[in-house]
Amino acid sequence: MDFWRSISRRLSLSSERDRRYSEEDYELLGSEPTQRVNGATRRRHSRLEACLHHITFRRILFFIALIPFVLAIGILWSGIPPLYNDIRTFEQHLPQHNATQALAERRMYLRFPDHLWGHGLNNVLQEALLMHYIAYKSNRSYVFEDYVWSHSPLSYTLYDFALRPVRIPMNAFISGPTAGGPMPPIHAPAVSAGFWESVCPPYRRRTLTSKDSPTDAEGSVIVDWWVSRLKDVLDECVEIDSSDKVIFDFPFFGSTRIVSLWSGLSTSPILTDFLWSPLVHSTVLRNFPILQPASAKALYDLSARSTLPGLVAIHLRRGDYRRHCPRLAEWKGRYNGLNQFPALPDKFDPSPYPFKSEEYMGYYMEHCLPTVEQLVSRLHAVREENPQLRRVYVLTNAWGWWLNGLKKALQADGWDDLGSSLDLVLDAGQRQVSMAVDMAIAERAEVFVGNGVRVHLVVCTIFVY
Repeated sequence: MDFWRSISRRLSLSSERDRRYSEEDYELLGSEPTQRVNGATRRRHSRLEACLHHITFRRILFFIALIPFVLAIGILWSGIPPLYNDIRTFEQHLPQHNATQALAERRMYLRFPDHLWGHGLNNVLQEALLMHYIAYKSNRSYVFEDYVWSHSPLSYTLYDFALRPVRIPMNAFISGPTAGGPMPPIHAPAVSAGFWESVCPPYRRRTLTSKDSPTDAEGSVIVDWWVSRLKDVLDECVEIDSSDKVIFDFPFFGSTRIVSLWSGLSTSPILTDFLWSPLVHSTVLRNFPILQPASAKALYDLSARSTLPGLVAIHLRRGDYRRHCPRLAEWKGRYNGLNQFPALPDKFDPSPYPFKSEEYMGYYMEHCLPTVEQLVSRLHAVREENPQLRRVYVLTNAWGWWLNGLKKALQADGWDDLGSSLDLVLDAGQRQVSMAVDMAIAERAEVFVGNGVRVHLVVCTIFVY
């Protein structure tokens, strides 16, 4: 009680009451043991009172007022990412962005304004590729969008206690047809949303709704339905209103229905001419010490899709997956999309185990959130099938201490080295596209081991294509 009374005295800022309480609480030290104990207790309280001597409401308010400034310094310490204005200028000067010529040639456009936003790059790109495929088969110019993280009117938002641009131009991530790259002569190249706004003002636009589209059908049926519908539309500027019914929703990408699109999509320029952006490739080149290529040609030769000898890439997402993987098991989720492609060696079948049983959950977690021991065993089996493999690259958001443990376990099993996303040397601009850098590295690995439960279309093409 005396201790808390002392705190009350300091916060009250009343010297008169301080003196009164001091007189009431003062006791002479006696010679009895009890008195010695009480004296020691009071000395400890006196030291605490001395520490509390400078605590006042004014000082408390001052420190509270400092909190926003400390947080701001912490956020700014991580750096201010660029807005990629140079890449936006590059997009604006693409050859097809000539309004006079476009209007004279009466080009046909197709835009999907309700595109996915606020999700990871994999989710956004896999949708963009299929939207482009519809435009490609309809002989219309696809309108590509920025990668949008937030609809905030500000230029930046906060994510993981750091600044993040709310919009990043698509050409910061990818090149090729879906970002406005060259197309075969009979097909119109894609244009940016900004160019669409200039040549397709609202009064020139025709809006079609996805309300009656067969979203629960095979992928080839969905695409053919849209191609047939667009065939009779003569308007040059067409946009699809999919606010009520998503054309390619998450269940679609998680089902085998997407497999029916592969034969046509894989032979289209959308994938045959797909490229990561120069920014991404420059980051891969900058990090050549981590990749240890036997020859620089493996990094420079983009057209040959050459590999990095001896490298196996593995996708190991952690963090939120500790919660997400059990949920996927409860939803009875299977391998995602093209991970169910018949030609792939790995299959996923939890059906022999009773639903929610220990065996069922263990089987699921081994494929979604494997332990270090399971990873060592899996990669050991991969190396037995491919004896030339010596190094491991991990696409991950795991903590460094966990990766250090995995690295030691793999080295004990005979692997030469382990590099990861955390080892990449990145500047402010490269950091915002690091997820694409990971995928570009995985594309060059001799073997890719994915998390089949959640690997999306874009990563799937790395080892299916």
